[in-house]
Amino acid sequence: MKLLILDRDGVINQDSDAYIKSLQEWIPIPGALEAIAQLSQAGWTVAVATNQSGLARGYYDVSTLDSIHAQLRQRVAQLGGELGIIVYCPHAPDAGCDCRKPKPGMLHTIAAHYRVALRGVWFVGDSLRDLEAALAVECQPVLVKSGKGQQTLDGGVPASVLIFDDLAAVAARLLHL
Repeated sequence: MKLLILDRDGVINQDSDAYIKSLQEWIPIPGALEAIAQLSQAGWTVAVATNQSGLARGYYDVSTLDSIHAQLRQRVAQLGGELGIIVYCPHAPDAGCDCRKPKPGMLHTIAAHYRVALRGVWFVGDSLRDLEAALAVECQPVLVKSGKGQQTLDGGVPASVLIFDDLAAVAARLLHL
């Protein structure tokens, strides 16, 4: 199985320090949905692991999050692709859960769902938390400069991190391996 795991905010859609609290605020990054569709058409399974502490903070509810993810799936499907499992952490940063990145709980959930090992699987994110979660389970950490990625890069990243402009550039590389 060719598995790719993505963070959501800053990788697939624009991020906001005020959180993505509604379907109207969910705005795909140009080329990201097309990239997911192209990868899917080429036999890749694309999964999502996303921290969503806005739930614990009361900024939005699960039905709103579900509607955003339904829109994401629908838009990818309209482009001829399919999106795999979406796993999210609903907890606040201080909750002490095992799923909130940089902890790798969501990545373990995805691996169990697909019955695959995580070693070498590309995990694409835009934050140090994403990279740390990837490294914790021997995924290949991939940083995109979209979202908070340039800021993360400016702060320094481990030498093993692959760096791309955005998800479309990641897809272009994977489709030509």
